[in-house]
Amino acid sequence: MKQRIAHFSLLVDEYDRALAFYRDTLGFTLLEDTDLGGGKRWVRVAPPGGETALLIARAADEAQRTAIGRQGGGRVWLFLYTNDFWRDYARYRSLGVEFEEAPREEAYGTVAVFRDPYGNRWDLLEPGCPRQTQAK
Repeated sequence: MKQRIAHFSLLVDEYDRALAFYRDTLGFTLLEDTDLGGGKRWVRVAPPGGETALLIARAADEAQRTAIGRQGGGRVWLFLYTNDFWRDYARYRSLGVEFEEAPREEAYGTVAVFRDPYGNRWDLLEPGCPRQTQAK
């Protein structure tokens, strides 16, 4: 039996605010936005060509609202792989994405940590042998 993770839920405060970041800033593809009635929607986005999607889930109660931005317990828990780190890093910075650190070269590739509007910590990561650091 072949298995894969199709999507996972990411708690947010409001669907359209989340779409403005994930679709309009990060450039993710809107895969689905279905009205489920009662103010609920089934909203899925993914990086272009990505296999795993984010299911944008609006928090439904106070317990969920307090978990927004803290689903990873303060750790980097979302990893956005790219085939061109410097292109995406420059684009995201120009669009106001806040990086916590300067890019760094690690044994596994070029990486920098950023936060989404909710406080979730992401690695922007180009895997492989590190390239020469370019002007920032």
